[in-house]
Amino acid sequence: MNESQITVQGWLGADVRTRQAGDAIVASFRLACTPRRLNRATGEWGDATTQWFTVNAWRALGEHCAASLRRGDPVVVHGRLNASTWVSSAGVEMTSFEIDAIAVGHDLNRGTTHFTKLQAPRPQEATTQEATPQAAEEVAA
Repeated sequence: MNESQITVQGWLGADVRTRQAGDAIVASFRLACTPRRLNRATGEWGDATTQWFTVNAWRALGEHCAASLRRGDPVVVHGRLNASTWVSSAGVEMTSFEIDAIAVGHDLNRGTTHFTKLQAPRPQEATTQEATPQAAEEVAA
């Protein structure tokens, strides 16, 4: 529980990409978040610096992101924040931020969407014929 969690609202910078990681599907996309700021001196709103996040969604969430999200969609993402720092080939220290998504959805302040609930797979039911002693005798014969 000592993980940094974050909720961000932004726009997809490109279509969702998927890859296989072992037995799991991972969907990744870039999310652009541009805060709006009020300049009190002029009374005008302006855009602050855009922050970019790489979002990774695993397993079923990743499959649903790939099926539902497209470039330019407004989304809200909640997940665990990870920061990575490295030195580029030019000798400049760089930092990138990734979010391991826990929940992803369209931002309904920006439009509407249609939700389709998936049906959970039903366990196979044993047929009545297989369950009777007479059926077992017929199989043995």
